[in-house]
Amino acid sequence: MEVKLERKDAADWSYRGEGAANIVLAYAGSSPAFIGKVMRIAKKERNGSPKCDSNESVLTEEERLLWRDVQELVASPTKEIAEQIYTQLVMSPLLGPKHVDAGMRVPVAREFLECVEKNVIKQRPPWRVDVSTFDMERDSMIIMSDHSLFPGGVLGDGPCISVEIKISELSEYDPLDLFSGSKERIHKAIKDLYNTPQNNFRVFLNGSLIFGGSGGGTEKTNAVVGKAFEDMLEGIIQAKDGLRTMSFIQLVGETVYCSRVLDELLEVQKFDNFDIEGAIHAYYNIVSQPCAVCQQLDEAGLPHRCSSLHSIHMDESLKIVKDYLIAATAKDCSLMISFRPTEDGEFGSPYSHAYLQSTNQSFNYKVNFIDLDLRPLKKMEDYYELDKKILNSYSRIL
Repeated sequence: MEVKLERKDAADWSYRGEGAANIVLAYAGSSPAFIGKVMRIAKKERNGSPKCDSNESVLTEEERLLWRDVQELVASPTKEIAEQIYTQLVMSPLLGPKHVDAGMRVPVAREFLECVEKNVIKQRPPWRVDVSTFDMERDSMIIMSDHSLFPGGVLGDGPCISVEIKISELSEYDPLDLFSGSKERIHKAIKDLYNTPQNNFRVFLNGSLIFGGSGGGTEKTNAVVGKAFEDMLEGIIQAKDGLRTMSFIQLVGETVYCSRVLDELLEVQKFDNFDIEGAIHAYYNIVSQPCAVCQQLDEAGLPHRCSSLHSIHMDESLKIVKDYLIAATAKDCSLMISFRPTEDGEFGSPYSHAYLQSTNQSFNYKVNFIDLDLRPLKKMEDYYELDKKILNSYSRIL
């Protein structure tokens, strides 16, 4: 029987965090159907416009042309269905179904959303509250496994500690270190993420956030925060006081290196063969509009390095833009790695195995990619403008 979430169910969902487009809630109730689950609630700007520019019920005509080889996606009647199918049929085959969870859709009443919004508003970062609110027009939400836990939730065997890494954002951490394939550079990346977590690095213990920002980011890890985190690791990492954090960082780095899971992600990121400076021209071919970029270059008296892209076949334009948007999803997703200590001689686990030499401990671990959202076609213009701002800022620095 299909379950619909009503006002009475709102108290069972707690704030976990949020990004630009969605708020994540974790289930804290007792229903077997939802234990170990999280919910993604779409947001909209306070001026009333949705965070996503695409039509809320169907794809645009150009988007249907772009994704015509995925008929289930083209036929999607709602945004939730489209995003679920995109994750399941586009991203999962590329990244591996073992690491991707498309989730399930659950109907929700408007009263449920209104009540949840009131319950969590004090937990949201103030600047997020100022610019966005819940999208009350949605009648269903995506429910998926809480990948900060092992199946069975907090009732599973032993404690679970998980780390979430946002892939693309820069701080003292350089994503190139993380994707380098070098053990030393990967360890450096994890250490840099710990030192300046911002919204790139978060740690959960049994599903509860113990380190990093919940949606507003954290600039630098000071002595007080570092000591609190060190204390939280007691009982998980069997090292002396003062050494647990470095041992945990070593565990994460070793797992990223040995699992090679980022190799698959990097291959998808490489779909972007033309970069936005080239793909934007293919975009204007698809939407059948005069190329605003070429017009700007004409007015500035600059050469048209990619102007030849306007003479290519429509199928080529579609492939360039589709590949760019798939790569954009891969560049902005998050990686979740969960660890659970194992006993000596424990065999038969379906999960991968990691060994922490500094403490002589063994762990089961699992890896999941999350936030694999479908990018609206219109987003191409935003990507180009952002790229232009970055280049202009870099030029001024030089």
